[in-house]
Amino acid sequence: MKKVYHIHGRAPLFTNTFLLVTEAGHAVAIDPDAPAEKYRQLLEKEGAALTHILLTHGHHDHVGSVNELRADGAKLYMNAADAAHFGIQPDEVYTDGGQIQVDEDCYTTIFTPGHTPGSTCIRCDALLFTGDTLFAGTVGRTDLPGGNYDQLMDSLKKLCDAVHDDPQVLPGHEDFSTMEQEKASNPYLGFAR
Repeated sequence: MKKVYHIHGRAPLFTNTFLLVTEAGHAVAIDPDAPAEKYRQLLEKEGAALTHILLTHGHHDHVGSVNELRADGAKLYMNAADAAHFGIQPDEVYTDGGQIQVDEDCYTTIFTPGHTPGSTCIRCDALLFTGDTLFAGTVGRTDLPGGNYDQLMDSLKKLCDAVHDDPQVLPGHEDFSTMEQEKASNPYLGFAR
């Protein structure tokens, strides 16, 4: 059974970031924006090594610790469109519907552009990391460079079509939710379907 840690990113945005540790002692950081030492302390506590960094998108408040954690030996994964848009050089790029295997855990990527050109949701078992594509009760903004409202609506429809069960929705900011709750009450998902 993997361990999942929720770590708040730096002020003032306090991004939701995550560290997942497998039984075999390998770890995945998702959108690491807290001080690198916070991840290192948890890794030391678990006797684990960080092997993968997965980004939902490339905005500054989701990547603040990437360079430090990469220096520790972790490989960076992200969508190619965001890599180009933000000038980041990943070790690997996602394919839509692609899978990244880390011991017993499989991370499946769902390409969901709109908030940024390469926004990607990441599914692992009963967890759905939505970055700034889908929040509890709302969606990410599309008025920043590279944002596109129509694309986001198409991405939300695609996400609804792709997720038939009820994973926990772990967005990049604010409260957690579930997919069923969002389908039932999030007005943007109603517009998208």
